[in-house]
Amino acid sequence: MNILFLCTGNSCRSILAEATFNHLAPTGWKAMSAGSQPTGTVHPRSLALLAREGIATDGLHSKSWDNLPLVPDAVITVCSNAAGETCPAYLGPVVRAHWGVDDPAHATGTEAEIEAAFTTAYRILRHRIEAFLALPLAQLEHDRTRLKAELDRIGALSA
Repeated sequence: MNILFLCTGNSCRSILAEATFNHLAPTGWKAMSAGSQPTGTVHPRSLALLAREGIATDGLHSKSWDNLPLVPDAVITVCSNAAGETCPAYLGPVVRAHWGVDDPAHATGTEAEIEAAFTTAYRILRHRIEAFLALPLAQLEHDRTRLKAELDRIGALSA
């Protein structure tokens, strides 16, 4: 099953989700990420955070949803409605869910405060991904209605 984590810039949140999901997922489950307006670069703090967590960063790059290598089965948007972001709307016959996370790329303050924003985004995403991967995936793969309900429920989890 192919999961697409989607946001606008594809430099922080969706990249963190893609790498974390692929690090934790069982065989046969794969994540990719993209943005509706990709920045073209992965934020260096995202790469550093993933490396500190022992998660591979090889091959991660900011990319457009126009050039996906696979057709997704489920699309999870990770933009923050609370911050007034407009989430891209993926069209196609997929399961859609929203896991809003504040964009750490817009964090301001001291180095420690900015780093904390990245860590918070990562922890929220990792917690949700772990909750997702703890589900009976073999059953959900064939029950799109239940998959949608579970993804929506998980999207409300905090770190």
